[in-house]
Amino acid sequence: MSRRVVVLDYGSGNLASAERALRRAGADVEVSADFDAALEADGLVVPGVGAYAACMAGLAQVRGPRIIGRRVAGGRPVLGICVGMQVLFDAGVEHGERTAGVGEWPGTVERLQAPIVPHMGWNTVQPGDGSVLFDGVDPDTRYYFVHSYAVRRWELEVQRPFTPPAVTWAEHGGDRFVAAVENGPLSATQFHPEKSGDAGSELLERWISRL
Repeated sequence: MSRRVVVLDYGSGNLASAERALRRAGADVEVSADFDAALEADGLVVPGVGAYAACMAGLAQVRGPRIIGRRVAGGRPVLGICVGMQVLFDAGVEHGERTAGVGEWPGTVERLQAPIVPHMGWNTVQPGDGSVLFDGVDPDTRYYFVHSYAVRRWELEVQRPFTPPAVTWAEHGGDRFVAAVENGPLSATQFHPEKSGDAGSELLERWISRL
């Protein structure tokens, strides 16, 4: 049975390319800003490009933080992409301005400390323990990144018997940053799976298969 996925339309993100990639990966896809549609879908994708503050402002207009919070509380899958991942953390700092995020995870999005910024192009990742999205993936597999900011320190500590998140890392110019997180129903990637060719399609297929 095809799984229904809503791509949240809040004025940011590669909506058309995300829709095409998800459809290719086998989902029944709708691009929508509708509150109820976003809540009721089997899966919700939160894309994002551009400035953190602008993305948060757009999210607020469609009650995005409430949608995400209610879905996560109910165990309903959410996938954040690029800035759609970054806004899931406590805050973002750009050009000296600190903007509050959705706050599902502790941590601050900050500028990469690398000789060349933005980080633009294909890069390998180091999957976290227990990862499903990267299960069985060749270590040389590359994903497409375009970003100047990232989470450079993972701050969430989980005590047993709870399962810790699978945190995947990448490196650019000697600077290590969070490339993906899988934490119960909430997953996110700093890279763009919709622009990552077969590797991105396979990752989306794995996410959809668990909806």
